[in-house]
Amino acid sequence: MELHSNILGKGTPFVILHGFLGMGDNWKTHAKHLAKDGYEVHLVDQRNHGRSFHSNQFNYDVMAKDLKTYCDKHDLRDVILLGHSMGGKTAMLFAVDYPEYISKLIVADISPRFYPIHHDKILEGLSNLDFSKIENRREADDALSSYVSDFGIRQFLLKNLYWKEKGRLALRLNLPVLKDQVGEVGEALPMHTKFEKGTLFLRGDKSEYISPQDERLIHTHFPNAEIKTIENAGHWLHAENPKDFYNEVIKFIS
Repeated sequence: MELHSNILGKGTPFVILHGFLGMGDNWKTHAKHLAKDGYEVHLVDQRNHGRSFHSNQFNYDVMAKDLKTYCDKHDLRDVILLGHSMGGKTAMLFAVDYPEYISKLIVADISPRFYPIHHDKILEGLSNLDFSKIENRREADDALSSYVSDFGIRQFLLKNLYWKEKGRLALRLNLPVLKDQVGEVGEALPMHTKFEKGTLFLRGDKSEYISPQDERLIHTHFPNAEIKTIENAGHWLHAENPKDFYNEVIKFIS
């Protein structure tokens, strides 16, 4: 089974992995800029997300293997790999398991440590969307607002809506499996794993996903890591301060 992707531009391969409940399309704006700057950008949907296949198996081991299969199929080597949040965890594991595929690694707002489950309310809200009654995006947004107060997060989640058939909306996500196995998203990078090549960790100054205490752990797994902070940004740092985020990425890969 193959991962769905959107490929933009020509040049050095640059693969982007979205976060939990996201999809490659979330990164289209950055991908267009990268394509103009001479990169072949692969916006990949991870399993159970976006337009990729649904599976009862969901953990970082299988997601890293999915990415290896994808790179082999597209004959990608010396890849620049960027992952955000859950995608950052997949990217870290891929880097330590298959370092020969990667030239540089970029991890956006996640550390190698374990994170407790914190998506319950969002998953509950998505599960309670009744598409026998909801007829448009506005109604879906109204229904979700009882569970998720932040408008920006709701817009991000509702990108998963699509017309399953005429007049009937649905979610692209494999929600039952993601809900059942949400604990996998917080799993730590295995101990004693190392990636020696150039690595950039970017964190939002308003986010708590990478704390000062995480820096030592980051350098244990990624001895050549730089850690940079994006100002005026939370967990969705690439969307909240796209200019500074993009500049840090370009500075690192140039």
